[in-house]
Amino acid sequence: MHVAKLFLPAVAALAFSVPAMAQQMGGGTPSVDDQVNQLDEMVDLNDGQKEELSNLLIQMQDDVGANEQEAQQLQQQLSEHVQTDYDEAAIRADAERLGDLTAEMTADSIIIQSQIEGVFTQEQRDQLDEAVAQQQEQMQQMQEQMQQQGG
Repeated sequence: MHVAKLFLPAVAALAFSVPAMAQQMGGGTPSVDDQVNQLDEMVDLNDGQKEELSNLLIQMQDDVGANEQEAQQLQQQLSEHVQTDYDEAAIRADAERLGDLTAEMTADSIIIQSQIEGVFTQEQRDQLDEAVAQQQEQMQQMQEQMQQQGG
């Protein structure tokens, strides 16, 4: 059970940090194939695992993309409500939908992360846990270095 508690954040970190790092480096979001290839290099996936991960990552991108777009629209609508003659009912309706959408996105994310976890063997989970731990340690070291330089 302890591994599962550590693993879900690890998969989430990998699934979401890879695209974020690529965007920061100016490369845009890596393709699903790139993400699967990176995981393959880390834990030596078999063909079935590659296909299953590809399908899950595509599903995640589709679900997240549509929901993120709607959430951004709702946030924009909410910011437009800030005026002296505001419509409280409209504000509450938009805020409620945004809350519902956030809950839906969270549930979808956890479900897909759980499905992704099921693709890996225990040995692969251990390798991923180790890789995430190393990545977190490197990030911590970089933050400390930046604080020393800035402070």
